[in-house]
Amino acid sequence: MTLNRVAYELESKIKVERVSLRGPGVLILTGPSSCGKGEVAAALSKVMSIPPEAHLSMGEILRTTFQRAKNEKSYANLLADNYKISSESNIFDCVDTTDDLTKKVLNYIPEMEAFFKRTQMEKFTSQLDWLEFCTMNGLLVPNRWTQDFISAHIEHAPEFRTHPFILDGYPRTVKAAQHLIGFLKKFNIPVIKVLHLSISKQEMLSRATKRGRADDDEQSLLSRYQFYIENVHPSVDYLKTQLGSEAIALVDAHQPVYLKNGDQKHFDLEKSILNVVASSLRCLGVSRMTVKDLLDQLIEMQKSK
Repeated sequence: MTLNRVAYELESKIKVERVSLRGPGVLILTGPSSCGKGEVAAALSKVMSIPPEAHLSMGEILRTTFQRAKNEKSYANLLADNYKISSESNIFDCVDTTDDLTKKVLNYIPEMEAFFKRTQMEKFTSQLDWLEFCTMNGLLVPNRWTQDFISAHIEHAPEFRTHPFILDGYPRTVKAAQHLIGFLKKFNIPVIKVLHLSISKQEMLSRATKRGRADDDEQSLLSRYQFYIENVHPSVDYLKTQLGSEAIALVDAHQPVYLKNGDQKHFDLEKSILNVVASSLRCLGVSRMTVKDLLDQLIEMQKSK
């Protein structure tokens, strides 16, 4: 028996069920709307032993911010002292106040008073009131807040400085990328890799249409893709100039798998996502044999749910 044959048989008997990222650092996933960032990030978390709370998405951070500010005094103090955001600050008279923001808030006073079951909110609506209302109703919050909430979330949890975590869908602008790089340097948190998931405009439209959300009309979707071209893409270019091209990996997020049933072909979403996860793992330096083992393990986990 040749040495190569022995090595092959030994390798085939070894099954890798989990891998882990070494030391502290952040894995950034970015790309256009509907490219599957959340699904890919969740799958990577499972196979790389990253706990669910270390998978940070902007939506989850917004939701947890106002909840933690209500329930954790230390977190509320951090927001107030370091980021000038609190339940004591009136949205009509604070560092974020502008004519446009005031007008926007006033337009929602009836809905907010019904939501919070309070009156006279045209006189006092706290910054955290506005955050909660916007988050629960799908409205945009001031740009400064998105940057600061991510910083506060990481700053308040010491484990993010010693263990790896995933940042899903952020940054989305060059300004946000500049802020993020500065913040990570301040706390000595390295960027492990930026996975830039890529799909075409037509594929984004197709996926979003199948999703069937109320805000997924064609005009809104085209606006989102234009935002990606004008803002998200330049933010990735900025990260490339700061981190070096080897830190950025372009991942094809459209790797469809079709299953045949007689003369019919059916799109298999789960297997298509697994293809993208496999490509992402390869970009992180995981060997092909190990990737196969990890995906087999992921499939088993999905079946056991």
